[in-house]
Amino acid sequence: MRQDIDHVAAGLAACLPALYRALDRQVGQDFPHPKPPEAQLALLSHVEAHEGVTVREAADALLMKPNNVSALVTQMTEQGMLERRQDPADKRVAHLHLTPTSRERLAEVNQLKGAHLARALRALTDGELDALGSALGALESLSGRLHTHAR
Repeated sequence: MRQDIDHVAAGLAACLPALYRALDRQVGQDFPHPKPPEAQLALLSHVEAHEGVTVREAADALLMKPNNVSALVTQMTEQGMLERRQDPADKRVAHLHLTPTSRERLAEVNQLKGAHLARALRALTDGELDALGSALGALESLSGRLHTHAR
């Protein structure tokens, strides 16, 4: 059993970054604008899902240092990708919101990712598709456990 876990761990550690890089490269080639770096895309996605999130909350969720997220927010605010809105109750706290441009660009990136993945999935056998479909729940659980332990 231990050997199986080690084998699966090594396989995932090798496969997942390669899968990400291939998808990122394909999206970058088709995206009609300069593609934001992954950290910016992760922050945009988190803000989209949690409109009004604070810098500290975003940093915790993304497993990043608050000062790094703060620097990203400053850069992205200057680029017109994020808005900071002051908390009416506590002027020291800012809430993050997407701009219409960032909402549109994020949707474009997500659409491209989905299209590239769907095209690749259509080339797989039924058995491979079934295996991937069955593995989704386990991968989500694994991601959650890694996320929890990384805090």
